[in-house]
Amino acid sequence: MTLFVNHLTHIDASLWSPEHGLTGVSWHVDAELEGELGPDGMLFDFGEVKPWIKSRLDEGLDHTLLVPTQAPGIQVFDCAEGLCLRTQCPYPMELRGPRQSFTLLPWPEITTEQVATHLSTELSRRPPAKVETIRLRLRDEDIETAAYTYSHGLKHHSGNCQRIAHGHRSRLHIWRNGRRDPELESQWAQALDACYLIHDEDLAPQADESLDTLSVAYRADQGRFHLTLPRERCHLLSTPTTIEHIAAWLAEKIAQETHSRIRVQAFEGIDKGAIAESA
Repeated sequence: MTLFVNHLTHIDASLWSPEHGLTGVSWHVDAELEGELGPDGMLFDFGEVKPWIKSRLDEGLDHTLLVPTQAPGIQVFDCAEGLCLRTQCPYPMELRGPRQSFTLLPWPEITTEQVATHLSTELSRRPPAKVETIRLRLRDEDIETAAYTYSHGLKHHSGNCQRIAHGHRSRLHIWRNGRRDPELESQWAQALDACYLIHDEDLAPQADESLDTLSVAYRADQGRFHLTLPRERCHLLSTPTTIEHIAAWLAEKIAQETHSRIRVQAFEGIDKGAIAESA
């Protein structure tokens, strides 16, 4: 017997791509569970499926940086913070942080199919009673309008959002003077795609300000974090990079540039986010 649960939960993370670099992802998680029915005529109580699987995903790769360790130009080694990642393709980056903020995968690149198979294998090793096999499917949200990916870290967050390189794939809705503006949405989604958002107070001092890189460093509850990446990939905010502040930052910038009344609905991954307005 197979039990299925679609839209069981979401995964928000970032991954390193040999083609695109640091990229935020948000995936729907669908699940199938195979096993024998019990005397009650049930395989698994639906009310228990979601928390059981979600808790294990939350403890695993959710809100981590997924690293394909066999990709060209990748180095991973121990350091004082925990692990250090250095990359070369498509651009140089260095990230240092606690081990639990990384998910190391022995592949040349990260795909949803491979990640789903990996997670299915992990969950099936110690399944609940009566369940023999667990299969997951990961998929991007279907977005027909503008969308972008971003990565960030929230040092004051009490949970895993404090990890310096986790991210999201998000919709972006913009109204100009009361009317939805797809052209503005596309323009700003393109400008933000595959970016890293930085609270300016987290910038680390640089001996040479002429360098084409920026460094971010902070200490959070889980440990010390440090990230250096190309300046052109970064956007600076004068506030923490929470979705509330991201929406307000975008609304203000777009209003200033267009001399219009702007309303921004900024999503943080799938089906959640914040709305801000600026004139």
